[in-house]
Amino acid sequence: MLLLVGLGNPGAQYARNRHNIGFMAVDEIIRRHSFGPEREKFSARLSDGRFNTEKVVALKPMTFMNLSGQAVGEAMRFFKISPEQVVVFHDDLDLAPGKVKVKKGGGHGGHNGLRSLDAHIGKDYWRVRLGIGHPGHKDRVHGYVLSDFSKADADWLEPLLDALAETAPVLTEGGQALTNALALKYRPPAPPKAADKANSKDD
Repeated sequence: MLLLVGLGNPGAQYARNRHNIGFMAVDEIIRRHSFGPEREKFSARLSDGRFNTEKVVALKPMTFMNLSGQAVGEAMRFFKISPEQVVVFHDDLDLAPGKVKVKKGGGHGGHNGLRSLDAHIGKDYWRVRLGIGHPGHKDRVHGYVLSDFSKADADWLEPLLDALAETAPVLTEGGQALTNALALKYRPPAPPKAADKANSKDD
């Protein structure tokens, strides 16, 4: 069994926030693979599906980001699964927009959702780090992650979500299999030129 976790904040006002890209990824997987209707449990929204013969549960905590680990911990105890069976999709400021990295374990990097997960289930779960870029200064981070993606972001965001949904079944082979499958389906945007970076910091 796999537990796919999308991190985000509940409510329509947050739906298109950069911080909610984890929710967006899981929603697209649910849609693409015709998972069952969502239901409320564990202070989360759950949907059941399958990748080939393996059972998959998609979960979006409804606790707000900094309490995400509570819902995931409850679900893990109920389904009697280990952290290695959990795959978490989340935003990452340290990666360029559209870049994706997959790893198991590691630090939370200041991400409140991951910090909560680490506290409730340990660190040995898979993380799918979805790059959203950095606003250029730490004082701008809060407003940046809680603002909506721009129209220009759609050029990489929509293809990324589509590719994640298409390749998600390889997660039954382990989290790292997603890296290889995704590389064949999706090319992240080229990093901005130095001059562009300088201009963005002056905005």
